[in-house]
Amino acid sequence: MAAKVPMTARGAAKLREELTHLKTVVRPRIIEAISEARAHGDLKENAEYHAAREQQGFTEGRISEIEAKLSNAQIIDVATLHADGRVVFGATVELEEAGGSGVVVYQIVGDDEADIKAGLISVSSPIARALIGKEEGELVTVQAPGGDKQFEILSVEYK
Repeated sequence: MAAKVPMTARGAAKLREELTHLKTVVRPRIIEAISEARAHGDLKENAEYHAAREQQGFTEGRISEIEAKLSNAQIIDVATLHADGRVVFGATVELEEAGGSGVVVYQIVGDDEADIKAGLISVSSPIARALIGKEEGELVTVQAPGGDKQFEILSVEYK
């Protein structure tokens, strides 16, 4: 059996939403396009038919991928966490880089949810691994490709 992969409730909801859209909107549209293209006759030289079949393959692959991710997900509702101020999966952490070069806010999420531009970092990233288990006020050293960086944890929230 595959190991469970942590995922926030919000991340699981986004995947379910995409899955529903693919099954109820995209899949029927492709089936309609294939049947229209079939009506045009010779399938060997029918570009619309081949394009629709290719799109169908991508869509069915994505549906399978999402279903697999959801079945292997350990969904964690961040709002119900009581980690006594420690940084855990799903926590939102406000950090200040040593030397006062700025404050950043990150939420630690599953690998599939990570989006650095949105402040969502993967639980397996170097910064998240350095933060897990630490508390507000602690200094954390992160081994980054450009050298070690030090951060102070300003706050830890579960939202």
